[in-house]
Parts: sequence; C-alpha cells; structure tokens
Amino acid sequence: MSYGPIEFIGMIQSQKVSEIHAARGPSIDRDYVRAFAQAHEAAGFDRILVPHHSTSPDATLTVAYAASVTERIHFMLAHRPGFVAPTLAARQFASLDQFSGGRLAVHYISGGSDEEQQRDGDWLDHDQRYARTDEYLDVLRKVWTADKPFDHQGAHYHAKSAYSEVKPVQSHNGKPHVPVYFGGASEAAIPVAGKHADVYALWGESLDQVRELTTRVRAEAAKHGRTVRFSVSFRPILADSEEKAWARADAILAETKRLRVVQGFGRGGPQQSEGAKRLLAAADKGTRLDKRLWTAIAQEIGGRSNSTALVGTPQQVADALLDYYDLGVTTFLIRGFDPLEDAIDYGRELIPRTRALVAQRIAAQRKAA
Repeated sequence: MSYGPIEFIGMIQSQKVSEIHAARGPSIDRDYVRAFAQAHEAAGFDRILVPHHSTSPDATLTVAYAASVTERIHFMLAHRPGFVAPTLAARQFASLDQFSGGRLAVHYISGGSDEEQQRDGDWLDHDQRYARTDEYLDVLRKVWTADKPFDHQGAHYHAKSAYSEVKPVQSHNGKPHVPVYFGGASEAAIPVAGKHADVYALWGESLDQVRELTTRVRAEAAKHGRTVRFSVSFRPILADSEEKAWARADAILAETKRLRVVQGFGRGGPQQSEGAKRLLAAADKGTRLDKRLWTAIAQEIGGRSNSTALVGTPQQVADALLDYYDLGVTTFLIRGFDPLEDAIDYGRELIPRTRALVAQRIAAQRKAA
C-alpha cells in the first residue's frame, strides 16, 4: 500500500506552559507566541495547531496573530462547534484563509467533557454534540460553496438566505474548502468522521489500537465514497543515546508528579472522552509498549490531551514513526514537554530523518511497481 509524503504539525500556546512548566505571568505573551511560531517555521514543520480550552485566550485570534508573523507555515485552528453559528464561522474561516494566504485548516472538536462545554453554556450531552457537529459541517460546506443565498432548517440550526461573499482560498474537488481535521473515537463520532474528515486525528495510541481505529474510520468513509488521511499525536523525548532519553523521561515524570502536588492535583482520574479512555487502556498494558511508546504521563494525568511519548534517539523515534506510517498515518503532531526548545530540537534531526525514511519507502514502492 502506498501512502505518499508526510506532514508534521507542531503546537503553540499563548504562554510557556506544559506538564513540567507551570503557567506564569499574563495569559498572552506576544513575544513568546511570535518566537514559538517562527521556531516551528524554521524547524521545518508544515503546520501549527493552536488549541482550544474553555478558559484560554481565543484560538482564532491567536492564529491570526501567528500567521501575521510567519510566511510559509500553515495553521490548524482548534474549534468547538456550538458557540458560534456555522454561517458566521464559515465566513470567519474563509476570511482567515484569505488573510493568511490559504494557510488555514480547522480541527473540529465536538467536546469530550460536559464540564468543559458547560463553562461556555453548552448543555447538550456527548452524542448530541456529535450530531450537532455533523449538521454544523454540512452548513459550513454549503456556505463556502453556495453561489446564491440558501435556507437551512435542521435539528440544531435554522438560517434564512444564508450566504457568504468571501470564499476560502483553498479548494477541494474544485470547490472552495478549508481542510477539515476531526477527532473522536466514540460510536457517535466515527460516522461523523467518515462523512466529513479530510484528516482523522488520534492521540498517541499503540500500533494495534491505531490499526483498529483507522480501519473503522476507513470503512465509514467508504460508505460515502471518500478516503481519509490519518494523524497521530506524540510527545517525543529525545537524547543522543537511548539511556539518556529514558533518564530524561524519568525526570519529566518526576517533575510532572511534583508539580501536580504543588498545584493541588491528585493523580488524574478517567475522562469522559473516548480518546482518553483509549490512552488509559494502553497504559494498563504497561508504561512501555511497542518499540518506543511511553504511557506513564498519560497514566499520571488521566489520559488528558496527547500525553503519550516516543522515547529514544532521533533515529530510533523516526523508526518508530515509520511503523505508524506503514499503517497509513501520514501526519504526525509532535510537541514537547519543553515546548519551544523541543520544537527547535525536532527540526535538527527528527523531522529530516523521518522525511528521509519516508522518501526511501516511497522510492522503494515506486521501484517495485
């Protein structure tokens, strides 16, 4: 099976913070955001995720600022349907795609936590949120492509004479389109992924888990005559020897535990999201899985966010990434526990080594064909 080139996505936040770095000072540090975005561009990343949280600075405006201080790198805006009408969101995303020169993609997050959603006044339950996302994406696509006003009457949205003068720079199958990234592993999520996702995103699961989930998503996409690309997220921990890399991993775990005690957190309990449950299920099988997968941080914080790591030298981690590539994963979201410093470090060896391995694999496939 041939999959083609790979994409590397990083992640920026509006201040320095991670499991081993407590947030300090104002929630928006413009100098840090600028340096962070430019470091990713210099390191050879293809795209940067700007995440969303119910108490964080606005991700759309953060993308707009980061795009203004970079030239080539693309962005992935994390967005939760339900708080902005899809007709307005469609115009916002098309406008941002125009101002950034066609560098926008959007990751739609239906919401895996009732508590998170309720902070912004959303009282739908888990499955209802995915049904809403399905309709939301239908409306977005119609706004982007409609050449005249239209009415919409659905379960969650009603609009009369909806239309947008601005269309995205980018297109798909000849129609204006901002790439759709989508996550969610529940029974309610998979059909929505198959219908809408250009790229389906998983957290850093084991090879067996990724094989099982991507197979399900492919089957759903086939029902709509579609194909889907896949993304997996990791927290690479690198050093110039395997021994040093594992020592660094142990130090990161110790500091994570220490800081959680200082902040008054206990060991993370299970989350509502299916993705978190899947990370904890992997951790139950051991803290070291497959070649390089390390689950200890995910276990410590309750599977929150992408918290599994690949540990080793740059060559060892690149080899591990290639195993996921062989399963059909062509996008890797990688971010570090030392966020800015690790982004720079990944650009030195990990990204170029992985790209070289994939290029060799593609060349061998073409020669065999």
